[in-house]
Amino acid sequence: MSQTLTGPRLSPGPSPASIGARLDRMPIGPVHRRLTAAIGAGLLFDTFENNLSGTIGKVLQHKFAMDATTLKFVLASAFIGQFLGSLVVGRLADRFGRRRAFLFNLALYSGFSLLGAFSPNATWLIATRFVAGIGIGSEQALADCYLADVLPASRRGRFIAWAYTLAYCGVPAVGFAALWLVPLSPLGLAGWRWLFVISSLGSAVVWVLRRNLIESPRWLAARGRVAEAEALVAVMEAGQAGGRPTAAVAEAPAAVAPAQRVRGAFDPGLRRRTVMLWILCTLSVVGYYGFGTLVPEILAAKGYGIVAGLGFTALCFLGYPVGSVLAVPIVERMERRTLLVLAATAMAVAGLGFGVAGSPVLIVLLGFGYTLCSNVFSSVSHVYLSEQYPTEIRGGASGAAYSLSKLAAGSLPFVLLPVLQHDGADALFAVIAATTVVMVVAVLSLGGRTTGVSVDRVLSE
Repeated sequence: MSQTLTGPRLSPGPSPASIGARLDRMPIGPVHRRLTAAIGAGLLFDTFENNLSGTIGKVLQHKFAMDATTLKFVLASAFIGQFLGSLVVGRLADRFGRRRAFLFNLALYSGFSLLGAFSPNATWLIATRFVAGIGIGSEQALADCYLADVLPASRRGRFIAWAYTLAYCGVPAVGFAALWLVPLSPLGLAGWRWLFVISSLGSAVVWVLRRNLIESPRWLAARGRVAEAEALVAVMEAGQAGGRPTAAVAEAPAAVAPAQRVRGAFDPGLRRRTVMLWILCTLSVVGYYGFGTLVPEILAAKGYGIVAGLGFTALCFLGYPVGSVLAVPIVERMERRTLLVLAATAMAVAGLGFGVAGSPVLIVLLGFGYTLCSNVFSSVSHVYLSEQYPTEIRGGASGAAYSLSKLAAGSLPFVLLPVLQHDGADALFAVIAATTVVMVVAVLSLGGRTTGVSVDRVLSE
């Protein structure tokens, strides 16, 4: 969909509130589906990247003769970069627009993933993964904010869940791609290096697609550019019949309203949900990334070799897209908070079973169940986080919450690997279950209802 539109510039008559109301009552049409598909495609390569280092961690350790400490830095480097990216790029999205922020973050992680493919040593790999992580870290927060901006309230959860269904195809994709390519050297380049090349080229293709994204009408209206927002909404309404906009509305800034500061997330109407989100984002990654990042290490601790471990990992990872598909029909039928708690509890139970499982069949079944439950949880949590803040600070405030998840994920190899190495997989999943209990209590006691509520009404508790 092009940023350029037909029709004359309209006078700035409509209010930001009326822009949001029209977006909320708009029926789902081809415009929404194209936007959701473009966001989902970028998220696919984001999840591919997020799980890449963990999936081939044992391979990298062997190829570069890493000691345990160096491996931890390889696994953590991208997440530490993501911490910075979530903080910085989300604020850029509030100031300069969602579309420009998307193009920046995709270009950054596509370029440095390609550089990572040609790493001559572990130091180079750590450095490139760190910088790529700055781009990767902002992708999910930006995607959630953008989709919350443009989708109608009654279908917002369902379509964000569809975007993440496409996204999480990237997790089994990296698992099976690693299983296929690691033993090979196509064109004389080691198979593990091809995984970085694939991720980089895929992200570059998505960058081209996202050049044609429209800007968020809600963001334009919040910045005082109400006439431009009105023109975009009018074209979206006309596009429900399948039409495509083709000519231009200039992006010249009209009366630009000052951006609100991210510290507004601690205003009286938002403070409670901010505390809840920070706890949710910090603790949820212990179970989610704790499994995805460390599953090859867990399987190695159970006595399986590299190739067998990659095979089991790929099969377990099939649960990710299946879980996202299951979230689609239920995300609008149950209150988000309730669904989050149920999915997190099921994930903890499956993890405890995986920790003590000994037979290959039980390992695959419980691993599949774990990833399935974790992606019902993840899809709903992305919807829930996107609904918490007003448009003016949604990118920066959501990015701040996401940044805590990335910081926690970066610490996981240093915290959870020693537990696995000294006490075993059952102790590891006991730790994960304990953090899940704390997270569930926080969501139940501090979280509010959001299902079907307009994102323009988030200030009311």
